[in-house]
Amino acid sequence: MTSQVLRTSFARGRITLLRRTVTEHARRHGLTGGRLEDFVLAVNEVATNAVLHGGGHGRLRMWSHGGRLWCEVSDEGPGLPAGWMGDGRPPERLDHRGRGLWLTGMLCDQVMIVSGPAGTTVTFAALCD
Repeated sequence: MTSQVLRTSFARGRITLLRRTVTEHARRHGLTGGRLEDFVLAVNEVATNAVLHGGGHGRLRMWSHGGRLWCEVSDEGPGLPAGWMGDGRPPERLDHRGRGLWLTGMLCDQVMIVSGPAGTTVTFAALCD
């Protein structure tokens, strides 16, 4: 059974509030300890990407399904650049781009990215404790 947890929008200057809200809701739906910290860090990274590269704002949706807490972050930016590959390799040491999505892949159990000229949606999940 799927349970809606949170649906909200965010913008530049509101990421701290978003992290607090996500932490509160995620804790209530079964994430604790390191899993909670990793999930909130992933939300921070993906939401920051939406703000910086996706038009200055975005939408977040969280739900619980199948023993996992899911999060979807969407923006209306131009999409990921041509040739971008989420191949799981860490970004080059001096490369300042791509770290947020790479880190999300390392912190979460599942990550899906859909991107095009109308925006990017990143969906990820963490197993509930």
